[in-house]
Amino acid sequence: MKISIITVNYDNIEGLKKTVESVKNQTYQEFEYLVIDGGSTDGSAKYLEENKKLFNYYVSEPDKGVYHAMNKGINKASGEYLIFLNSGDHFYNKKVLQKNEKHLSEYDLIYFNQYVIGKTKKFIKEYPETLSFAYFLKDNLPQQATFVRKEIFKVTGLFKEDFKIVADWKFFIDAICKHQVKYFYVNEILTVFYQDGLSSFPENMKVIFDEKQDVLKSSYLLYMQDLDDVLKYMTIVNNLRKSKKINWLIKLGLINKF
Repeated sequence: MKISIITVNYDNIEGLKKTVESVKNQTYQEFEYLVIDGGSTDGSAKYLEENKKLFNYYVSEPDKGVYHAMNKGINKASGEYLIFLNSGDHFYNKKVLQKNEKHLSEYDLIYFNQYVIGKTKKFIKEYPETLSFAYFLKDNLPQQATFVRKEIFKVTGLFKEDFKIVADWKFFIDAICKHQVKYFYVNEILTVFYQDGLSSFPENMKVIFDEKQDVLKSSYLLYMQDLDDVLKYMTIVNNLRKSKKINWLIKLGLINKF
């Protein structure tokens, strides 16, 4: 099996239905579909049972959180590539898998753009073709629009289950910056993401900061030192560029423009 689609859900039956319909309606159907429900009490478990023919595997039982549930999905999946399309998120249209499965070949991570729907605006979130440590300090890859080769979890380890929000960010920065996996960017929209999850809540900003600091201090201290030095020198250079005396010397031809 080439693709495993994994959906994690907890007490979000309307979002679950939206996601399942999106998967069911794909014109390309050469995938397995797994749903990991955390023991929902809102009717999700009944919905899964009533539609069990749509799933290669599903379970509804208590878990330790979203990343524990995602790890359960990884362990059950048999596909070469995994994608985590959690409840509420859905594919951009019914033909995106058919159009893009050709890209799933030699790379470990294949990531796409996503259409983002927020409370006040909608926009296309695009991603850079080249990834770097500096990029991950300010952004992340979209787990719901990234195919991950299952084998690389043997190198990176599974998602960090005691993290509340940024275990996927930790996985991506480790995969790219520490283990240097092969990645590829496809400049196409794959999925629709709604800004209503944990990472979108202002009250969780401190949790996100603390969890990221934990990762950076434990694994990337030298990177941080190098970055601090670069930022310091950039500040010095920018200040020199603004200096009237320096610009006067440049005009006189006594020093080169920099």
